[in-house]
Amino acid sequence: MFNTNGARRAALGAASAALLALSLTACGEKENTAPPGAGPTVTAAADSALAGKVPDAIKADGVIKVGTDSTYAPAEFLDADGKTVVGFDVELFNAVAQKLGLKAEYESSPFDAILPGVDSGKYEIGVSSFTINAERLKSVNMVSYFSAGTQWATKAGNAGKIDIENACGKKIAVQTGTVQFDDITARSKKCTTGGKPAITIDQYQAQSDATAAVFSGKNDAMLADSPVGAYAVKQSNGGLELVGDIYESAPYGYAVKKDQTAFAEVLKEAVQAVIADGTYQTALKKWGVDGGAITSSALNPAN
Repeated sequence: MFNTNGARRAALGAASAALLALSLTACGEKENTAPPGAGPTVTAAADSALAGKVPDAIKADGVIKVGTDSTYAPAEFLDADGKTVVGFDVELFNAVAQKLGLKAEYESSPFDAILPGVDSGKYEIGVSSFTINAERLKSVNMVSYFSAGTQWATKAGNAGKIDIENACGKKIAVQTGTVQFDDITARSKKCTTGGKPAITIDQYQAQSDATAAVFSGKNDAMLADSPVGAYAVKQSNGGLELVGDIYESAPYGYAVKKDQTAFAEVLKEAVQAVIADGTYQTALKKWGVDGGAITSSALNPAN
């Protein structure tokens, strides 16, 4: 029923130590000085007018239940305690929820299970770097709040001579259920149609596993959302490098049930409110992803 494709979907001294560092990064390991996310928690003041527009069924308990895939640093990942979900997506949505007089509670989920969870009522919202696309809009309402593209990464030095326009015969890592999987599948088909070897596509449930596979040499390269790829490279301490430019930028969106248009509308107003009061820019700058800032939120924008 659900097509979950869409953008989404980061070492140590010796090789074995490097893989451990990647695992720690996915769980919130920090760099030496002013790492992304360092500093005071960004908060927003409640807006009583907006809070009054939240449907009774959602505001009754004062909590909004959020489904998220916590393997996608720096957007959403587990902190050092192994259970608290942090990241720029989390900090920004916390501020949006606060505008509505709500507290966000996050539940980690496989990425491709979140939208079905929203539809079933398990989650009241999906916040997990979902790119807004036509296929998703068939099943959920989406409220835009950020913009990201796709970018590739490989081991430092690019010994495999990865060319994103000609990756035929290479082994490429992607996270399951992402637009990057569609992207690399189409590239592989182009290879075989042209008489070249197919791309070997390895899918990983967690983005951190895809990244580790590239660092270890199991895969030649990976492609992921641009802020995620950049963060992975930064956290690799010189072990990884970006390849090529960012392409196909598109908005991320919060996902709510298709029949909850009124809630989606007030979410859009709340995003616009945190943009207007500066909370939005503060949160994105704190995480070093302000290049993806938008100036206006939209409900179900054409893409």
